[in-house]
Amino acid sequence: MTVQDEIFDRLARSAFRSRFRLGPKERAYADARGRETIAAHARDFIAARLAPAELPNDGRQTPMRGHPVFLAQHATACCCRSCLQKWHRIPKGRMLSAEEQAWIADLLMRWIDREMGLPSPPGGGVE
Repeated sequence: MTVQDEIFDRLARSAFRSRFRLGPKERAYADARGRETIAAHARDFIAARLAPAELPNDGRQTPMRGHPVFLAQHATACCCRSCLQKWHRIPKGRMLSAEEQAWIADLLMRWIDREMGLPSPPGGGVE
């Protein structure tokens, strides 16, 4: 079992986290743009909205709908630095490393893949 599998098991036991699903609009958006574009959006959102050490609007920076990545962030507890600290033990108050950003992007894309009914890419998931 990968670290990501363990995280998904824990998240599934959260009534709040487990309620998130891709709606028709988010599915259509993901289908129209393609996986690589959605993954690029995930990396961009993480760099801009999560990676900085201090976020003036922490806890309110991620919308609850409108983009597959936003839903994935809430479903995987990668929506704010407080949730990253609580669920993933990534401390607040310091810049996210490139490795942490890549790991979060991979987790988000794995959730989106699952929602879209796609298999994870080969080598997907952190061991």
